[in-house]
Amino acid sequence: MADEDVIQQLLAAGLDSCPGGGAEIFREPTRSMICAHKCDANRWLELAGKAHAAGLRTNATMLYGHIESIEDRVDHLVKLREQQDRSRGFQCFIPLAFYPPETQMAHLPGPSGVDSLKTIAVSRLMLDNFDHIKAYWVMLGKRLSQVALHYGANDLDGTITQGGELTESYSVETNNEVKMSRNEIVALIEDAGFEAVERDTVYNRLDRRDITYV
Repeated sequence: MADEDVIQQLLAAGLDSCPGGGAEIFREPTRSMICAHKCDANRWLELAGKAHAAGLRTNATMLYGHIESIEDRVDHLVKLREQQDRSRGFQCFIPLAFYPPETQMAHLPGPSGVDSLKTIAVSRLMLDNFDHIKAYWVMLGKRLSQVALHYGANDLDGTITQGGELTESYSVETNNEVKMSRNEIVALIEDAGFEAVERDTVYNRLDRRDITYV
């Protein structure tokens, strides 16, 4: 079955957005060294373009801080920028900080805080055709994510109350802190000097001032 037919069936079943996982690092041979079981970069980008052509909005990710080089990162960002110029369907870029524990690369230190902030800043400069850059606090930590708002990020994402074992397996926060309420995330944003805005999955602004949160 053609990709386009599969996408249309998914749309008919109720699909209205897609995540951006699986991108990892596009450039070879690094990609084959860290995720040989996944499709190659061209196929990932091709499918993203087809999803965009069908009207779906998607995100894009990059896993950094493992064995990749700076050249690998730049190549990844250039490919995303070029795909966005073609299909205009990416709504957010999410740099994902590699978390070594319990992986086959557990001997690596992972990215430093400075490296993470530089990665977000460079992403914001290179991906000027992306509306949003996300500081994923689960993998960065709450405080560093707050600082990242001053380095080009404009999205923290998100409230987590029951992340479970999967979330805990890649979180830099201690297990009993892998959650953040709406009030906590609002306070984090406002303390950094910004306005907190609640949104839905496709970045429509929500106004829920009449709802009480805990």
